[in-house]
Amino acid sequence: MKNKLKEMLSSKDTFVKVEDKNRFYYMLQQMQSNRWKITSIVLGLFFFIIFGINMAVFFKIEIAENWKEMLLILLGAFVGNLNKVVDYWFNSEDRDKMLIQKVDEEDGVSLSNVTSSSTVE
Repeated sequence: MKNKLKEMLSSKDTFVKVEDKNRFYYMLQQMQSNRWKITSIVLGLFFFIIFGINMAVFFKIEIAENWKEMLLILLGAFVGNLNKVVDYWFNSEDRDKMLIQKVDEEDGVSLSNVTSSSTVE
């Protein structure tokens, strides 16, 4: 587990040679991997902040007024980041469809069509 965490957090300086026919597929895989990393970091920090606030309330720790304001500002900033993560996962349909179409076109055959509308007239 320690090696897996170290591998995930370390940056890879090696260049990966990808065949021309697989380059969009590789890019799609890298984007998905980066989505998971960014999402886990934002969610981890958000839950860490919530956990810290709950522990302070549970143990009845007295917090100065200026620190309360700072914590609430920090919490508000992470709620905004959490909103962006949700938007990124659930509202990026068009970009994902275009990337999938590019992957399909690598073989010379387009299996998907992003220009067709899904509404029936």
